[in-house]
Amino acid sequence: MRNIWTPYTYFSRRNFVILVAIQIVIAMVCWISLDAKWLPTPLAIAQEWQKLVQNQGLIPNLIESVRTSLISLVLAAGFSTLLVFLSTAPLFWPFAKFMSAMRFLGFAGLTYIFTLLTNNGDDLKIGLLTFGMTVFMTTNLLAEVKSIRQSSIDHCRTIDMQGWRISYELLLRGKLDVILDLLRQNAAVGWTLLTMVEGLVRSSGGIGVMLLNQNRYFNLAGVFAIQITILLYGLIQDWFLGWLRYTVCPYLTNNKK
Repeated sequence: MRNIWTPYTYFSRRNFVILVAIQIVIAMVCWISLDAKWLPTPLAIAQEWQKLVQNQGLIPNLIESVRTSLISLVLAAGFSTLLVFLSTAPLFWPFAKFMSAMRFLGFAGLTYIFTLLTNNGDDLKIGLLTFGMTVFMTTNLLAEVKSIRQSSIDHCRTIDMQGWRISYELLLRGKLDVILDLLRQNAAVGWTLLTMVEGLVRSSGGIGVMLLNQNRYFNLAGVFAIQITILLYGLIQDWFLGWLRYTVCPYLTNNKK
């Protein structure tokens, strides 16, 4: 444990688990002993979480938010991957760059447009969230396209590959692990946007609506309870998508630390 202060040194998994456990214990002791009005105690948060589950439907609202997030994630991943795949041809490159540039736009100015394009509140939520994730994933995928070396393209041509076959081999197959990693990252981005989207469209509920309601009435214990619930689900989701990436791309295990 003497090398914990030295950057880029080997640290065993066992020692890492011990270090994390010690830090968690210290953090919990500081939290419990800290008498601050702005920070509810763990007991108060646990009691409020129980009330939210029993009386306000925390679990059904969480399921609704998960459903919205997953549908939007699949749509965003499919649309951005297809757009960037097509952008390897000069005709479609401006469309991909335009989609990437729209990441600077906020939801407030787009809500009216998406309202006209959708049939109900549920579709409106999915549309806004899909847009929010698509623009960022498109930006990241375009950077991956630029990182493909000319030598790789020339190599494909020497083995009699042409046109879209080169794009398929170098982007969809060659960058599959990167695409799945970007999928994992954008799943997290989606949860940061979800509260805003569900706040704009409250008709179908969701955990974001509950969070805004608790925040509106300054119920800090309720806010912390909901945030911790989101955090725990997010960690489980992140682990699953990471596992999926290594399962689909088993060649990554050689570089896994």
